[in-house]
Amino acid sequence: MLSREELREIAAMEGKNGYFASLYLNVDPIFNKKGDYAVHFKNMMKNTIETLDKTVYKTVKDDLEKIESYVLSNKRLFKKGLALLSSAGNSLWREYNLSVPVKNELIVDKTPYTKPLMDVLDNYQRYALLLVAKESARIFMVHLGEIVEYGEVHTADIPGKHKKGGWFALSQNHYERHIDYHVGMHLKDVVNKLESFIGGEYIGRLIIGGSDEAVSMVKGMLHKTIGDKIIGTAKVEMFAKPDEVLKKVEPIVSAYERKKEEETVDVLIAKALKNENAVLGLDSVINALQEQRVMKLILVKDYKASGYNCNLCAHISVQKVDSCPFCNGKIEAVDYMVDLAGQRAIQQNALVEVVADSKKLMDAGGIGAFLRF
Repeated sequence: MLSREELREIAAMEGKNGYFASLYLNVDPIFNKKGDYAVHFKNMMKNTIETLDKTVYKTVKDDLEKIESYVLSNKRLFKKGLALLSSAGNSLWREYNLSVPVKNELIVDKTPYTKPLMDVLDNYQRYALLLVAKESARIFMVHLGEIVEYGEVHTADIPGKHKKGGWFALSQNHYERHIDYHVGMHLKDVVNKLESFIGGEYIGRLIIGGSDEAVSMVKGMLHKTIGDKIIGTAKVEMFAKPDEVLKKVEPIVSAYERKKEEETVDVLIAKALKNENAVLGLDSVINALQEQRVMKLILVKDYKASGYNCNLCAHISVQKVDSCPFCNGKIEAVDYMVDLAGQRAIQQNALVEVVADSKKLMDAGGIGAFLRF
């Protein structure tokens, strides 16, 4: 899973022993119906090799071949976005199979190209998950459908329940206060580590799991800025494996993201109706894409539409014309205009959000966009 610490370490590397090859490839099946990403990749590879200085090419030849082998022999493993960073001379190989699409780029330079990965961290919600008990705690991060455990807090020798007869002749109340003190110190340590983790990874949402009593105690100790990030609680066993933990919290994450989708659609429609840097409908979206004004594209997953595409300059339109108004190329009718719109948005570094189901957005045209200006 992506982390800021890892990316900072990679970005700080310099090509003292050669260059770095960085590939970003949109492999999203929604926008690559026939495995078109393989064609795009081959074209990028060809153009890169043709334009590289011969001396530089020699230093990255093995890296480019390794990248090519990975892309063309692992088609079934991909999700929506693929990032590969390679430098044989600097002992670097990183692969990131992402749940979001990325702009197609192949960069050869003296440093790794990590900006698209930083953008993923900045633009897609990360969730912290705290599993807590009176003597231990575990901290996880959930991001783009994956879960990683980042740390554990364990406080040894917290006294157990008082048995009749007294412990060192302490009274029952005195002993319980003794236990509470140790538990309180443990939870204070947990809260400090959690707040440090959330701040360091710029995490926007928090889920807390554990017994009702432990969860309640921790919630009461959190600073308001952290407490406001809580979106739900779950009963999860402290010894659960990460995939079991993810299964428990997925309904909470899904419900929250569904709510955010509905809010996004409501804001989009309201802004578009007021003509406040937002548009609705395929025609308006395509016009905005032609002007490179789209900041975030929103579309319903099953929305489909036909239109026209220039086979020379890739100009797209919903209006039928005899020839391309920009290059006089041949205009072809296509039945995958939504796919082309999504590809164009990604290539312009716009965010793309596919809404699973929205009657409001379908009634408003099935597709819309927030604009940069």
